[in-house]
Amino acid sequence: MSAATRPLDLPEGRKARARGRLQLLLILLVTVGPMILATSMYKMQFWVPEGRSFHGVMIGNGQSRGDLGITAQDQRWQLLVSAPAGCAEDCQQLVYLARQIQIGLGRDASRASHALASAQPLTGDYQAVLGREYPQLQRYPLDLPRYQQTVSEPGPQLWIVDPHGNLVLRYDAKVKGKHVLDDLRHLLKLSNIG
Repeated sequence: MSAATRPLDLPEGRKARARGRLQLLLILLVTVGPMILATSMYKMQFWVPEGRSFHGVMIGNGQSRGDLGITAQDQRWQLLVSAPAGCAEDCQQLVYLARQIQIGLGRDASRASHALASAQPLTGDYQAVLGREYPQLQRYPLDLPRYQQTVSEPGPQLWIVDPHGNLVLRYDAKVKGKHVLDDLRHLLKLSNIG
């Protein structure tokens, strides 16, 4: 009998089956292993990174623009400045910053808007400035008691609001425009809405 027609002898057959099982086990480990590891990391809270990729305060409790006392309908991302005590210098700086951030979005600028919600009437001079220099700025009244139930921080705030009206991130008056722009660009990149 020639070597080509001779059946596999027993030790070589076992080696081939063992090699096949090992390959199957490795394939399963490569495909299912990462899912098991990720689930374990989430459930047991190990190897969770301490850093974060956003600069503002994340609003993750399902609050909406309406919870701030603002009734508005805008189907785009919005840079919203809230002014619970009138729009003084720090508020005016945030309004300017919101417009600059929208312009800084470049080709995505049409996906966002900027707005001001004030609890008190604006001064005549500032209203004239807004009319002249901020023609696209949306203005809303702010329901102060409702706002104070939701926000404990004093002073004006800058909010990123998604197209469904959900609050996403909040910044105080000391925020750097680059940080907000980076956060908004990241959100627009990840989002298919607005």
